[in-house]
Amino acid sequence: MGGITIDATGALLVAAMVAALALSYKPLGDYMYRVVTREHHGTSFSGRVERGVYRAIGVRPSAEQHWSGYARSVLAFSAVSIVVLYLFQRVQGRLPLDNGFAGLEPGLAWNTAVSFTTNTNWQAYSGESAMGILIQASGLAVQNFVSAAVGIAVAVVLVRGFARKATDKLGNFWVDLTRIVLWILLPISFVAAIVLVAGGVVQNLTDFTTTANDQTITGGLVASQEAIKNLGTNGGGYYNANAAHPFENPTTWTNFLIVYLLLVIPFSLPRTFGRIVRDNRQGFAIVSVMGVIALISTALVIGFEKIGAGTVPQAVGAAMEGKEVRFGIPDSGLFAAATTLTSTGSVNSFHDSYTSFGGGVLLLNMMLGEVAPGGVGAGLYGLLVLAVITVFIAGLMVGRTPEYLGKKIGAREIKLASLYFLVTPALLLVGVAASIAVPSNLHAMQEAGPHGLSEMLYAFASASNNNGSAFAGFGANTPWFNTALGLCMMFGRFLPIILVLALAGSLAKQTPVPATAGTFPTHKPLFVGMVVGVTIVLVALTFLPVLALGPVAEGLQ
Repeated sequence: MGGITIDATGALLVAAMVAALALSYKPLGDYMYRVVTREHHGTSFSGRVERGVYRAIGVRPSAEQHWSGYARSVLAFSAVSIVVLYLFQRVQGRLPLDNGFAGLEPGLAWNTAVSFTTNTNWQAYSGESAMGILIQASGLAVQNFVSAAVGIAVAVVLVRGFARKATDKLGNFWVDLTRIVLWILLPISFVAAIVLVAGGVVQNLTDFTTTANDQTITGGLVASQEAIKNLGTNGGGYYNANAAHPFENPTTWTNFLIVYLLLVIPFSLPRTFGRIVRDNRQGFAIVSVMGVIALISTALVIGFEKIGAGTVPQAVGAAMEGKEVRFGIPDSGLFAAATTLTSTGSVNSFHDSYTSFGGGVLLLNMMLGEVAPGGVGAGLYGLLVLAVITVFIAGLMVGRTPEYLGKKIGAREIKLASLYFLVTPALLLVGVAASIAVPSNLHAMQEAGPHGLSEMLYAFASASNNNGSAFAGFGANTPWFNTALGLCMMFGRFLPIILVLALAGSLAKQTPVPATAGTFPTHKPLFVGMVVGVTIVLVALTFLPVLALGPVAEGLQ
């Protein structure tokens, strides 16, 4: 096997994406800072719209919540969302714009409701043959907005925990949710949908379209859903082929735009973090960690797919199985790396067909906790928890009480941070072990051996990390997997959120301590390198044994 290389096309593509994200970092990060920190509701148009929403839901916007109250609001809102979306799917056949489809059976409706409410968008169904226009637009797309907003809101609360002092007030969930949806997600999605329509993405109310060769394809409000599914790092495709379908992703430039959309908010939120804590250097350090890991991952995926693994791929110069010929290796590899690094789940190629090592990198991206840059909000709060662990380790090395942004990292803080990173491994490994222990579940795997284990690992890693992408050969629409993966999605979303909010509450109560000569600087390259190292080591120690039995064993065969 030759060395891992990226050709000129791949290098230019990655460089163009880095440049686009760099140009967005400051303006979008500053704009989000102004949205989430505005104290008054005013008499402007935006203020009047907000007040109307608050009156409709019975909320006093001036009443701030402590962390437990904020957590209860998140859980209550999400629980209602799951119930409403479940019932919506069950009665689909009695509603207009149903495309002639019946309601979903209970297990699949439960799995899908949990999936979209938790920002996972795992799909155990084929969109064009199961969901009508009304469900897609009024059920699934709405959850794309609000589940993304929940993630950003929780990240903002953790940042407030670092920025505030001697208080138990962390903001108002309903205010944060409303502002993020109205002034961040909606405007950008609206513009993105128009651009996608101009690029050829479908946006209509047509039930079905018959092509010249008598192929029947479902129509619908695809562009508007495509915009928010990527901007909000949701990922649920209107069609089963997702972004490989020409109605969702017609050209290479729409493909570039889609990847940009799923990366732009997670990569800009560190700027918002820096503005809130009044030190832009801290935001730049965090985005540097994200960038280093993302570039390494992207290079590995494109490189492994370029050289191939096996006689035939090496003979033809690349592994093209499962990849859309319109995009080729670079566009497919960049998309695959980005979607697994951001908890998006949207795909323009089928990861089950990737080489063993290329697919292994995609699996590892999710196991990292999707922090480079991660899902909207979830990536930032996950990386800040890693930063807390890093300064704790640094403090142990020099025998000094660890501090981060002036807040002491004591026993309570490190316990919460440690529990945060135990949730996903517990769900993933227990879920895989329990599933393999049931003989009938082995039929879900396309083949036995290491690749079959990789398929099972990928499914539970995707669900537990709220990613939503899948190895396409895995048959997940069974009562066992609909239930088990639904539980992993639910606990994988809300247990970490509760721990993050508790950590924010603990930090906000502290009075910041002044920096001294012995304070570990958290804005310099040493800190960036340590966070990258801690991120990789935590994953390697936890998942290396099971990775060795799956993609590594397959690649060495």
